[in-house]
Amino acid sequence: MVVLIAYDGSDPARKAVEHAVAEHPDEELVLVHVTEVASGSLDATVNLIQKALKERRTEVEQNVTEEITDLLRNAEVEYTAEILMGDPANEIVEYAEENDVDQIIVGNHGRNGASRVLLGSVAERIVRRSPVTVTVVR
Repeated sequence: MVVLIAYDGSDPARKAVEHAVAEHPDEELVLVHVTEVASGSLDATVNLIQKALKERRTEVEQNVTEEITDLLRNAEVEYTAEILMGDPANEIVEYAEENDVDQIIVGNHGRNGASRVLLGSVAERIVRRSPVTVTVVR
């Protein structure tokens, strides 16, 4: 069984990781972090966008890898980490569809306050679009 955990570094995402480790210690765990691409960069030239995205991806990969390593240091589980770029809900659902994921675990929200209301809930969009079971951890 392959379990995808949506990870954005927030407290709800950390709780989702803890839940996955506790409930699925013998399963294949895949932590997926999606870096959002700002729509404002569409006005820049293609070469500048590609360079900026490559630099951002490298920076995010280093930071997320360190966070995940620290988070799972004492857990006796095997996991992989994937860093994707784009819209978080879309990328997570696409990854699940393309990689034979059996279940998705996501924190209830990584944002709070006005930004959550304005931007919508990534967890809600994943639940609505996912072809597999989704567990939302509070």
